[in-house]
Amino acid sequence: MIPVDLAHADRLERALKTGADLAKLYGAKVTYVGVTGVQPSKVAHTPEEYGRKLSEFAQGQASAYGIEAGSKPITAHDPAIEIDHMLVDVADEIGADLIVAGTHDPHAFDWPSHGGKLASHAHVSVLLVRGG
Repeated sequence: MIPVDLAHADRLERALKTGADLAKLYGAKVTYVGVTGVQPSKVAHTPEEYGRKLSEFAQGQASAYGIEAGSKPITAHDPAIEIDHMLVDVADEIGADLIVAGTHDPHAFDWPSHGGKLASHAHVSVLLVRGG
């Protein structure tokens, strides 16, 4: 599982590549998980539009890295507050074996905020990739 913030996907290159490389090495599927709010944002006007964009992003990653990929959009009333618990819950829900998260940008799961909380609460291993 790789959490992504579509508004800052360009800053996640190292984490995306690391996750894809691991998936390719082990023949694993990557699920790209994104959290959106119920209100319109600069990424999408509706949760449905966000889901389509996240799916397109996942398919682009699959094509770029030659991996199997899917997407899991999550809608939150307040993403900034709910994101940590929602990511842990979705990792359990999809049966993730590993979470690969970038740590460069505060909106991209920066240590010690989102990345640290994710690592300390997830029931699976978490690989935090410095520099996004």
